[in-house]
Amino acid sequence: MFQDMTQHEHSDGAALPSSPSGAGIAALLVAKGVLTPAALARARTVSAETRERLDLVLTRLGLVSEADLVETYAEAFGLDRATLADAPSAPLLTAELPERFLRHARLLPIAESRDGVVLAMAHPDDEFSLRAVRAKLRRPVFRRVAAPSDVERMLDLLYAPAPSADDRGVAADSQHQAEDAERLRDLASDAPVIRLVNRWLVQAVEAGASDIHIEPGADSVRLRMRLDGVLQEIEQAPRALHAAIVSRIKIMARLDVAERRLPQDGRLGLAVRGRDVDVRVSIMPTVEGESVVLRILNREVVQLDFAALGFDGEPLRTFLSMLERPEGIILVTGPVGSGKTTTLYAAIERLRRPGIKIVTVEDPVEYRIAGITQSQVNPEIGFDFADALRSLLRHDLDVMMVGEIRDLETARIAVRSALIGRRVLSTLHTNDAVSSMTRLMDMGIEDYLLTATVIGVVAQRLVRRLCPACREPFTPSEECGRHLASAADAADEVVLYRAVGCPHCRGTGYRGRLALTEVLMMTEPLRRLIMRKPDADTLRRAAVDGGMTTLYQDGVRKVLGGLTTIEEVLRVARAD
Repeated sequence: MFQDMTQHEHSDGAALPSSPSGAGIAALLVAKGVLTPAALARARTVSAETRERLDLVLTRLGLVSEADLVETYAEAFGLDRATLADAPSAPLLTAELPERFLRHARLLPIAESRDGVVLAMAHPDDEFSLRAVRAKLRRPVFRRVAAPSDVERMLDLLYAPAPSADDRGVAADSQHQAEDAERLRDLASDAPVIRLVNRWLVQAVEAGASDIHIEPGADSVRLRMRLDGVLQEIEQAPRALHAAIVSRIKIMARLDVAERRLPQDGRLGLAVRGRDVDVRVSIMPTVEGESVVLRILNREVVQLDFAALGFDGEPLRTFLSMLERPEGIILVTGPVGSGKTTTLYAAIERLRRPGIKIVTVEDPVEYRIAGITQSQVNPEIGFDFADALRSLLRHDLDVMMVGEIRDLETARIAVRSALIGRRVLSTLHTNDAVSSMTRLMDMGIEDYLLTATVIGVVAQRLVRRLCPACREPFTPSEECGRHLASAADAADEVVLYRAVGCPHCRGTGYRGRLALTEVLMMTEPLRRLIMRKPDADTLRRAAVDGGMTTLYQDGVRKVLGGLTTIEEVLRVARAD
């Protein structure tokens, strides 16, 4: 491990005189285009007022991500990086380097031998701490740069307190022993638990995760995050901390701390690195204890722009023409987590202008948009979608967004709204666009009302986007190339790209997601066919013959464009 010492590091671990200072790192961030001069000036003002390190201020204000900071430190100092995978199995050098010093200096010894000691450092330019460690250990010290959150995570894992009597009482949660609310609140207010939960939230937001899953097991608590639509295990916490972790989340979401037998749902808001983030909380009792899912709604990250979401080509042009119709129903379909609500918000954003009255009815309101009226249903007091829509019929509005059509009554009111000249946008749970028609008829909507009010349907799925920094081109087999070219009506000579993995994409080969879309626009031939009550397959063939691009065809277009892989497309869409 010590043979990979870089040329910028002396054998005794001292930095060369040319090593950049904290101000030099900031200048490098500006030179790379990661940080603007105006943002740097703002951070320097805050740093002077609070006496915090400049790099800490940059990340706390959300001006620079930890990933960009670590990359710049590594390049500037010629250092390798340390990650969670490099953490030792047990604390090292505890007698010489106490936990309090390690946390204050944000560093951690991750390996030692006769050749020296390797330090993971959040601030590799901290010469004072480096000299202190070298003087204490009296042997060579080699630096590795690590993200501050990774250093904190390693410290928390290595220096987790041994289970006390109170902790054992918490662990007895799985054995259904009663604990009163006050005791749970006391456990949840312990500083290590607060730091742990806060760190998980910050880590998820910075990584761009959409969900956090906290799952109890027999011996530990597993933390998983959904990154680019795929669940990844991040770390495990001691089982003894489970009840305290769940209680802490309940307190933050203003839920009943003492209730552990029934599901609970709530919401909390927090600021992470200067960004406002909403989190939806869902707690479900299981045989091992309460399982928690936190859905992250980062208003500053979501892009309400069709191109950024993955809409392009003929599907986008068709969808935009549907939005310009003065009345009628537009549906967005797909499974849970396929981006339906985000697409509706993008449509609202496009329609929003001073001369149009837009009202939404949602469960819950996920993103607040200035200039429109948003209402949230509350079934617990009898205020559901149907009640809200009946009230809105008396309002002088132009566009109505309904979070979801779940039953016949809601569907009938949406149809009635369209008949009296309103544009209605909503979601529906079906597998594809044409299935929405048969689904509404199965609900009880008459075929003549369906053909008179529905403008069109958008079905969508989300696939992972190839990382542009590391994607690798390759030529597929001749048979595969012909099939893909035929499916997308493209040239026979095709070049595909495969996922590789790099620091920009956390080694996955993918970075972000984009939508595959299938847009069905109601035409006169389709109206005549629907009046004959066809099955979904017959309707689908007619739609394709009429020019509809299927989910698979749209996916192949994006594969040929180097945006994703055929494996991702086949994961969410069937080949035609």
